[in-house]
Amino acid sequence: MAKIKKTLSNWLNARHNLIIQNEENFSEKATYKFTYAKVIFLGFIVFMLLLTVAFYLVNTVLKQWFDPRYTSQQNRIELVEMRRSLDSLEIELDERDNYIQNIKRILSGEPDEPVEESTSVPVQAETPNERFAEIDSSFKSEFETGGDFLINAVDENLELREIYFFSPITGYISAPFNPLEDHYGIDVVAKKDEPIKSIADGTVVFADWTQNDGYVIAVQHGQNLISIYKHNSSLAKELGAIITAGDIVAIIGNTGERTSGPHLHFELWYDGAPVNPEEFISF
Repeated sequence: MAKIKKTLSNWLNARHNLIIQNEENFSEKATYKFTYAKVIFLGFIVFMLLLTVAFYLVNTVLKQWFDPRYTSQQNRIELVEMRRSLDSLEIELDERDNYIQNIKRILSGEPDEPVEESTSVPVQAETPNERFAEIDSSFKSEFETGGDFLINAVDENLELREIYFFSPITGYISAPFNPLEDHYGIDVVAKKDEPIKSIADGTVVFADWTQNDGYVIAVQHGQNLISIYKHNSSLAKELGAIITAGDIVAIIGNTGERTSGPHLHFELWYDGAPVNPEEFISF
């Protein structure tokens, strides 16, 4: 064994000369000294550089050329930004109309109309967190005023049972679905840094930090279905991203004020109403 190692070492470190001669008069043009160890090392460096360049091209230029989802994702992001701009413009136009009407009343000598307290406060465009909180509260208010909608939802949710959903995470359910106590999802305890997966194909409609629930990501699926993943330590997808079932969307965590330990709070909303995820997904 020692002899083999010595032979390999001698072969790698043996010095060689590469002489380049003129073909006509055999005059020496250049001489290069090398060892096989240096050749192997330089070859490895060149291979890593080519691999890095190839990886960069695949995730930038080539992705734009060959990934059919890239253009659609960019269009969705642009649509979201355009919608926010339109909302801001509508608010500004309303404020300008109110201002013009007030000027007209003053010029015509009409008495000023009582101004509501809310109109004296400058209206600002909603942030993504405020928009998500508004949607979440509307869902909850609809549930609370729905009376016997839990009974009616049994028949409406039958079609969901025919769909196969990926399990977002495998773990222990520490808190079950209990809408009567304002718990519109389930809490799943799992290992630290466990990846959280999307239950089905869809589009990310919210991905941001919230005060109560930490890092939150919401995915819009087909058939008026939305899945929500809360208290994550980090998010793997951005707003407008198109994802497929089983894609990693976040990492389990313990962020936000309404949490007492690392876990995933998972909610499933169908037609604007919360449903029990355990009826359709195995955890």
